[in-house]
Amino acid sequence: MKSKEIKKIGVVLRPLTPELKDGYLKVEKIFKSRNIDVLLESKSAKMIGMSGESFKNICMECDFIVSFGGDGTLISTVRKSFDFDIPILGVHAGNLGFLADLSLDELDAFVEKIIQNRYKVDERAVLEATVIKNTKEVKYYAFNDIVLTRTRVSNMIHIETLVDSQAFNTYYGDGVIVSTPTGSTAYNLSAGGPVLFPMSNVFALTPICPHSLTQRPVVLPGKYAIEMKTSEERALIIIDGQDVHELELGESVHIKLATKTVKLIHREEYNYFEVLKEKLRWGE
Repeated sequence: MKSKEIKKIGVVLRPLTPELKDGYLKVEKIFKSRNIDVLLESKSAKMIGMSGESFKNICMECDFIVSFGGDGTLISTVRKSFDFDIPILGVHAGNLGFLADLSLDELDAFVEKIIQNRYKVDERAVLEATVIKNTKEVKYYAFNDIVLTRTRVSNMIHIETLVDSQAFNTYYGDGVIVSTPTGSTAYNLSAGGPVLFPMSNVFALTPICPHSLTQRPVVLPGKYAIEMKTSEERALIIIDGQDVHELELGESVHIKLATKTVKLIHREEYNYFEVLKEKLRWGE
């Protein structure tokens, strides 16, 4: 991508925030002043009273997508665009995010650097989950995490886990988080899981409120695949905290790192450890 001339970009706005219209108009002006066409995603356009393009058309026609909002907006954009292998630039509309780390005030100068090929692209791992339902495979992709948890608050859940088809562990508690390196600073961190460097090829299994204190987080190399199932009751599969699916009795979910990665656009001087230090207030 870095040798390719930027001719057209797409923009996705954070939902339910029509006050982003002025910010979008500024984004549009910045790119158009450099003869770069701008396509606004149709739902975002409707929200601010403008016309737009379908998300699919944006993915097919544009050189990259600008996600304007916060980390949640970027995660949703990643998941919807994953099949199209299109890079994404996160611009935050408020506080600095782990993913949307560029402010609107910084965008003008950064676009100039993009034109000069002075930027970098991080490749981030994505989880692929496969559930077989009625002999059909259903696939889900997660940028942050996949959570298996109980269907009722009053019950604990048993989750049998296999690694490369070999028995590994049975978790008993509120559930298990399977986290990508990118998602390690989200739910995984709050549940006591490890912080993983975002460009590493690994994933973490972190138990949620385990019944036994000997149950601890585990980091697995990306070459492994896991299978998770529950024999006593149904379970919920939560994808990136945004989509919820049921795992029926007798069904299992197979989870591994996807063969493709997500490409995030950053400034040359972007430093993950500086973001980590600021967001987690380390050293204060």
